[in-house]
Amino acid sequence: MKKRIFRTIFAVAISIFLASSLLFMAVLYDYFSGIQQNQLRMQIDLASQGVEGEGIDYLQKLNIKDYRITWIGTDGSVLYDSLSNVEEMENHFEREEVKEALSQGYGTSSRYSSTLMQKYLYGAKRLSDGTVIRLSVTQKSLLILTLGMLQPIIIIFVIAIFLSAFLASRLSKKIVKPLNALNLDKPLDNDGYDELSPLLRRIDAQQKEIRKQSAVLRQKQNEFDVMTSSMSEGLILLNGKGTILSINEAAAAFLGTDRCCTGEDILEINRGLALVGLLNKARDGKHSEWIMELENGRYQMIASPVISGGTVSGIVLLIFDVTEKEQAEQLRREFTANVSHELKTPLHTISGSAELLANGMVKPEDVPAFSKRIYSEAQRMIQLVEDIMRLSHLDEGAANMKWETVSLYAAAEEVIKVLSDKAENMGIKLELYGEAVQINGIDQLIQEIIYNLCDNAIKYNRRGGSVSVTVRETDKYAAVAVSDTGIGIPAEHQERIFERFYRVDKSHSKEIGGTGLGLSIVKHAAKLHNAEIQLHSVVNEGTEITVKFPKADNDHLL
Repeated sequence: MKKRIFRTIFAVAISIFLASSLLFMAVLYDYFSGIQQNQLRMQIDLASQGVEGEGIDYLQKLNIKDYRITWIGTDGSVLYDSLSNVEEMENHFEREEVKEALSQGYGTSSRYSSTLMQKYLYGAKRLSDGTVIRLSVTQKSLLILTLGMLQPIIIIFVIAIFLSAFLASRLSKKIVKPLNALNLDKPLDNDGYDELSPLLRRIDAQQKEIRKQSAVLRQKQNEFDVMTSSMSEGLILLNGKGTILSINEAAAAFLGTDRCCTGEDILEINRGLALVGLLNKARDGKHSEWIMELENGRYQMIASPVISGGTVSGIVLLIFDVTEKEQAEQLRREFTANVSHELKTPLHTISGSAELLANGMVKPEDVPAFSKRIYSEAQRMIQLVEDIMRLSHLDEGAANMKWETVSLYAAAEEVIKVLSDKAENMGIKLELYGEAVQINGIDQLIQEIIYNLCDNAIKYNRRGGSVSVTVRETDKYAAVAVSDTGIGIPAEHQERIFERFYRVDKSHSKEIGGTGLGLSIVKHAAKLHNAEIQLHSVVNEGTEITVKFPKADNDHLL
């Protein structure tokens, strides 16, 4: 705007200067022309008086350089001319100024020579004897006059240009300064031009409306961010070109980025072919989904197009972490297969023994052995079903079990009483160490934890070995540790021994009995108490398993 004002003012100033100069030159030209005509008449009067008194002798004595004097006879012939030979000159009777002088006593005319680019003024006066005396003078044209004054005109023009530029610049700055100083945050507080008042009032009204709408948008954005940030599922909003408009924390974590990626193309973050295919289908207006492998797991991605006016204006991308789901499904399949396998063996034994008994194919003296085998396998099935039911109950959170103050030392004493005969029969020394430590928990589950640990320590021990149970307390946790001098657990199996039905040595495990669910029950019961399990084992030296119950969690439960 400043440049436009400057150019306009400058152009107007120069135009006015040029127009004024042309007008001035025209007026000046007319003024000098009038003076020249008056002088021409005065010179004619003087010349006519001289010719009247002295005749041609007067003309011959004159030494005039600026004027041309011609004496014309009554018949139009030239009697005298100050510049040309009279004998070579044509008759002047038809000349305009001569005719006017003969008829009115004085005549004037002007003629322009295109060859010489000059204008000539003629003045003629009739003498008393009927002859005519004529004077002519060269009159410069307006162009010649202008060229003659070219130097001062150029100087004045240059001064005018600089002065116009200076004044135009200063004036444009002065005009624009109030506009640049406008406080658009508070339009009505400005002391600008009165002509701007309607505009400023309209800006103020629009700003109020914008602030109102912005507040509503911020509130909705905050609500949206709060809702999406608490989602465990990933949510990404894209425009039609695939640019990220919004992304929640879960989606950013899944893709290994942060929420600052808003405004970037999603393919700059992940260029997986599956994602490209999802986006292409969504741009075509189709709903699609796919399971993708990322660095930290498996994720289900669902792309839904946002259609507006018959065209896809955006894409909603949902991301679900299905890693645990698939792992749980895998564990369920393995558990089902393991349960089927574990039940199949005793069922076959029971069925086969019962069939032999029913068909009378067993000798009377062998009937007690077959009956004992049927009973043993039935008890094994009952124990397996009970353990499975117990695990299912723990998976559901043991909601109907009572939380109370439990003494770890007392619970360990009860377990040792129950297992003392079994340990003694296997020649294993079972001992309890430590102090009275109380926690908030479920007494039945605490005893099951200690029982299963001690039972395994006895089963997988050597005759003449020992099992020690130690209860201790620190500032941060209360712990019960069960250690043995048994066969130990190889390092490659230590991470999996808490899985359901997992056995290090299946043949040895079947010989000593058990369902393969004892350590799984320990793991789930400990998890329910927010306890930590630590395992240390060396092959052929022994195993120590410690369960640590955090005091902070127990204090909270109390």
